[in-house]
Amino acid sequence: MASVPDKILTWQMVQPTTRDRKTGDITPGKLEKTELPVPSLKSGEVLVEVAGCGICHTDLGFFFDGVPTVSKPPLTLGHEISGTVVAGDEYWIGKEVLIPAVMPCRQCYLCKTRRGNRCLNQKMPGNSIGVYGGFSSHIPVPSIDLCEIKDRGDMPLEHLAIVADAATTPFQAAKRAELDVGDNVIVIGVGGVGQYMVQEAKALGAGSVVAVDINDARLEKMRSYGADFVVNATGKSSRDVADQIKSFRKKNGLPVYGWKIFEATGTKGGQETALALLGFTGKLIIVGFGMGKVEYSISRLMAFDAEIIGTWGCLPEYYPQVLDMVLSGKIAIEPFVQTRPMSTIRESFEEAHRTPPERRIILTPDF
Repeated sequence: MASVPDKILTWQMVQPTTRDRKTGDITPGKLEKTELPVPSLKSGEVLVEVAGCGICHTDLGFFFDGVPTVSKPPLTLGHEISGTVVAGDEYWIGKEVLIPAVMPCRQCYLCKTRRGNRCLNQKMPGNSIGVYGGFSSHIPVPSIDLCEIKDRGDMPLEHLAIVADAATTPFQAAKRAELDVGDNVIVIGVGGVGQYMVQEAKALGAGSVVAVDINDARLEKMRSYGADFVVNATGKSSRDVADQIKSFRKKNGLPVYGWKIFEATGTKGGQETALALLGFTGKLIIVGFGMGKVEYSISRLMAFDAEIIGTWGCLPEYYPQVLDMVLSGKIAIEPFVQTRPMSTIRESFEEAHRTPPERRIILTPDF
């Protein structure tokens, strides 16, 4: 069993990237390797030795795009974490775990009404759990919401880090959409979260799944992982995309109504396409985050009896079900991940921000 360290070794965001509003000058953000004291653990807390931490779009938003963190810098980013408990609650010591990306307070009205994924007092590693985040050797967290990893076979523990966000966020989105067996689904953006949205929609019984993206290789890959039809939206208007999906629908005798659309890009173009596709009794689930603004006639919602729904994170109680889907092979993660030493964090952040790689980057501690 791993030993309890004297200090936590970590890569801190000393300062995020900033832009001067008057001059437009950009001051690059700073990530620095440092040490933190191991805090005294209270009842209900554990110390987890990090096996891997995925680089998420949210981390990049904090570092590059001015999205504010609850705990102010310097702090360590990273919320997509797998590891082993080395101290704290005796029950958990020695167990391999996933740390939920958002951990509810379990006491407020939202928590009591099963909306704890958006608990206003929630704790999120790399954002609102003090200075602690996943791009570290260890992290202290509450134990109540940990998801134990059992019988992982030859699946590397570090690879399972992406279940803590990229693979669980789509499951929460499916719950918000009330996805049912036989439903017809469109997923816009099939990198990152979207590639798991396609797989989970199919695994949960969706009748037809259409994948929309601007990358041919990514779309062709999704044909092997749940997509029944793909559309490359490069150079196409929203109407063009809608026409292609209409042809697929007619060819396969699918209804015009009731489609469930998951927008995973967070981009203005992706959101505009999603809104254009929203039709009679349909549901649009906003999964991806972006800073862009779109214009839409909300009276269309009345005319179509349609819905636009936001979704955030995932309730920790859903994690075991998603983990089981991964370990049983219903959801594939191996073709969609890569590992790199945590010492490459600076260049890996730059690469993921500039041109997101086809395989999500998981950083493994090498302090």
